[in-house]
Amino acid sequence: MKTNFVGTGVAMVTPFCEDKSVDYGTFAKLINHLIKGGVDFLVVMGTTAESATLSQKEKDEILKFAKKEIAGRVPIMYGLGGNNTADVIEKIKLTGFNGVDGILSVAPYYNKPNQEGIYQHFAAIAVACPVQVVLYNVPGRTGINILPETVIRLAEDFENITAIKEACGSVDQIMKLISIKPDDFTVISGDDGLTLPLISVGVEGVISVAANAFPKEVSDMVRLGMNGKFKEAAKLHYKLLSSVGYMFAEGNPCGIKAYMSAMSMMKNELRLPMVPASEVLNKKIKEDLKRY
Repeated sequence: MKTNFVGTGVAMVTPFCEDKSVDYGTFAKLINHLIKGGVDFLVVMGTTAESATLSQKEKDEILKFAKKEIAGRVPIMYGLGGNNTADVIEKIKLTGFNGVDGILSVAPYYNKPNQEGIYQHFAAIAVACPVQVVLYNVPGRTGINILPETVIRLAEDFENITAIKEACGSVDQIMKLISIKPDDFTVISGDDGLTLPLISVGVEGVISVAANAFPKEVSDMVRLGMNGKFKEAAKLHYKLLSSVGYMFAEGNPCGIKAYMSAMSMMKNELRLPMVPASEVLNKKIKEDLKRY
């Protein structure tokens, strides 16, 4: 199975009202802003959505709302993972997948299973899941690294494991994975700052945080890069690079929400333990936005 998750995907933020409830009006505007900006697919309930602070009822309601608002215009990837395999499988059984193209499933964090445990975890998810499974490797958050050999084993054993979002931080590891992967398996960048260099060695797009604020710039950069127009793409890469640095300077999504608040796109509201960006960072972000 070849994935339809190629090009620019967006790990969407969750807008909140001042009382910390979900701001659905702003969420609808965000969806349309992203689609108008030319993105290729949307990720609902990724880490950037502050999914760790949302109840299961809220997640279900957000997914239902997103499916209705997106209305088939772009593919939907839904964040559904965890460190309790049985619980993830139970959530899969209770999820309405009509209108959802695949799930993004993070490596089981905190428990620190070995590579066999990682394999068995995702194998069980693949058997239970009726749609595509996109692996998510982000050792900086999970404490474990899905090694290329484990990824290939999963890709070869399960047809619906179609791709991986790679945020391991090691270009060498990502290049090794690309060099040994099956032709129909897709590697997606999970790091905005490395996306264009990684496209040059075989990555087929990005799941972007920056595209929440700058969907056209990120989409154009990815499209140019994937068409081999690296000189033109590099101009956008370097335009975005300092912004990406500010976005992650004090954690995600506080940085991207600071940008979007400064752009009058949403309120600068987060749920604890996340807090808004500092006054110093906000000043830098407002100055940076003048370049756009």
